[in-house]
Amino acid sequence: MQMMQTRRELLTALSLAGAANILSLRGTRAAERSLETTSVRLVKNDSICVAPAYVAEDLLRAEGFTDISYVYRADSIPPAEADFAAFFVSSVILQAAADAPFSVLTGVHVGCFELFAANDSIRSIVDLKGKRLAVGSLNGSPPHAFISVMATQVGLDPTRDIEWVITPDIAQIGQMLAEGTIDAAMGFPPIAQEWRAKKIGHVVVNSAVDRPWSDYFCCMLVGRKDYIRQYPEATKRVVRAILKAADLCATDPTAMARRLVDGGYAKQYGYTVEALSELPYDKWRDYDPEDAIRFYALRLREAGLIKATPQQIIADHTDWRFLDQLKRELKA
Repeated sequence: MQMMQTRRELLTALSLAGAANILSLRGTRAAERSLETTSVRLVKNDSICVAPAYVAEDLLRAEGFTDISYVYRADSIPPAEADFAAFFVSSVILQAAADAPFSVLTGVHVGCFELFAANDSIRSIVDLKGKRLAVGSLNGSPPHAFISVMATQVGLDPTRDIEWVITPDIAQIGQMLAEGTIDAAMGFPPIAQEWRAKKIGHVVVNSAVDRPWSDYFCCMLVGRKDYIRQYPEATKRVVRAILKAADLCATDPTAMARRLVDGGYAKQYGYTVEALSELPYDKWRDYDPEDAIRFYALRLREAGLIKATPQQIIADHTDWRFLDQLKRELKA
């Protein structure tokens, strides 16, 4: 067992080293400024779709960070005690509309949420009318916000046309879906992979492949404004490490899944491999994060969940200068 673990650590180290070499800055590192701080705090939550934030730990060390910590947060609100967090785009916009002190820096990946229906009475979003949908909470939680946006998109009123069943325990939601005591629920990695493996219900919408959702970033990286202002060089290197980690998740999902499990970021290796293999982590060069903010802000405004306009959100809570620079440096 010890030999197997050592081999896994070696393979992971080689993979990370290879990525650092392949995705090197081709000699620009010497011209970079010194880090203003070697400390960075990131968010850890129950979803493995933000795997690049976890895979980036060794890449952050290679960037010069020596004090790297992860703050656990079960909900979708970036905590004050973290410097950077990756969250669902709707949650980011809802917090930005409430004037949270962060800026959106880049998109991380496209798609991760899947809408499951308990039976064949639901074949499309329109069929959600009058149905019971389980969510962990209302007030813009990721499943609630996404279902509300999708419902509004097809002319439903999410407040009147859907019966929301508040169930904080995701395991209980899966059981209720299997038993048919609810009609539908939203799953995210690794829950979606588990439900599919156990043949619980059927998938109505998969945001990684179904348009228009697959045309936009799903999860975004945000950073605290005061950290960005005080430590612009450190911010750039954090973004760079996470984008390199996204490339790793796209090119070597099996090794990265093993790293997540061995590091305690994920529990089930099979579901983790499946999730990393399915999610488009290689779109950060091609997709425009501002388009994602604009699209979801419009949808959230139509659903009555925010009053701010997309222009206000973009002007007050986005900062693309690091991404623009890194797109030039980290060319494919």
